[in-house]
Amino acid sequence: MKLATLRTARGTQAVRVEADHCVELGFGDVGELLAHGAWRDITASTSGPAYPLEGADLAPVVPRPSKTICVGLNYRSHILEMRRELPDCPTLFGKYAEALIGPSDVITLPEESEQVDWEAELAVVIGATVRRADAQQAGDAIAGFTVLNDVTMRDWQFRTKQWLQGKTFEGTTPVGPVLVTPDELPGALAPSLTMTCSVDDEIVQQADTSDLVFGPVELVRYISTVLTLLPGDVIATGTPGGVGHARKPARYLTDGSRLVTEISGIGRLDNVARRAP
Repeated sequence: MKLATLRTARGTQAVRVEADHCVELGFGDVGELLAHGAWRDITASTSGPAYPLEGADLAPVVPRPSKTICVGLNYRSHILEMRRELPDCPTLFGKYAEALIGPSDVITLPEESEQVDWEAELAVVIGATVRRADAQQAGDAIAGFTVLNDVTMRDWQFRTKQWLQGKTFEGTTPVGPVLVTPDELPGALAPSLTMTCSVDDEIVQQADTSDLVFGPVELVRYISTVLTLLPGDVIATGTPGGVGHARKPARYLTDGSRLVTEISGIGRLDNVARRAP
């Protein structure tokens, strides 16, 4: 099944996504739906008002997760091509809800940064409360997967050894368009999907999500050791090679840049970057 959060005249609504339309499920957004223990049954059986999918104004899949946790250095091929050793444990940092935008929203280029970079990522969405999970519990806690681009202000990220300040500028991180449950994807909880990122129609990143060093189940297990994961929480699993900061010369998003992030079987983000007034 596929879920999304739709903006309507009455506010946001959680919807089930069909081939060419979406159906209201009686919850304000996907995060609110996932907090209900029977969300799978509700999604399968509810038939509320329907809307055409074409032209639908989608919000971030989960507009205000209690936490968004991101993973650095997690694509095997990229780490090896950089002649680094594979990490023994995940590198984690956070992002706040104010950074999240919808799959077609404008990316805000902050006036304080001249080095705004792209990072295409597969994201895990949590569907059950879990703490200190074993592998079975971690897998059971995964509601599904979505697409995220961890747009990063490099000149702020590398001011210190802590990355947070470059990772959570407001209005910079598109998430969506839908959440897809694992049963609909090749590889299920360890999905093998083609991920691409393009800037102004030029492909700058391409990878298979099976190349992750730490897969979705392992990430849920590891992170839940530190803190309780709640329904609607998002884990961004890391980006492959091809980011602008590593290019010679470096390349960044500018006013009017079109950033398209796509994962097979899930969908695409299509966002234009605009300089903040």
